[in-house]
Amino acid sequence: AKAQRKLSKKQKKSHNREKQRKRVAIIHEKIANQRSDFLHKKARYLADRYDAVGVEDICVQAMAKRKKGGKFSFGKSVADNGWNKFVNILEYKLAWQGKTLIKIDKWYPSSQLCHVCGYQNAETKALSVREWTCQKCGTHHNRDKNAAINIREETRRVDMNA
Repeated sequence: AKAQRKLSKKQKKSHNREKQRKRVAIIHEKIANQRSDFLHKKARYLADRYDAVGVEDICVQAMAKRKKGGKFSFGKSVADNGWNKFVNILEYKLAWQGKTLIKIDKWYPSSQLCHVCGYQNAETKALSVREWTCQKCGTHHNRDKNAAINIREETRRVDMNA
């Protein structure tokens, strides 16, 4: 960011601006390489340890769009994290080893289902609800952990049927 600000203050078509533009390009390339390296290492870690990996088939572009009318939006933070690139890398690394990537439908209510009894809580549709208690069995859930468990179980179910 500092290098980018420095570049914006340089006079157009000057020699110093060109040097600064090259410095900024090198920094951007380094950051891109670091992100790519991390994604490859994480995908390799998962591919080496598991025979099947389940991921939620989310639409990152739709999540990143700015919503009008007070609806929740993740904005730029979700577009930056490279989810689609990670899924593509993971998919080819698993296929390379003869393993499978299972994509769970984006409409699967992973965060709404109680992983203990299967009760579906419609009140948890709002992303602002981070924790909830099942009305049927009384289990207290963290939204993200509960969703991860449900996705794991759905992956196992799909993998057994395949």
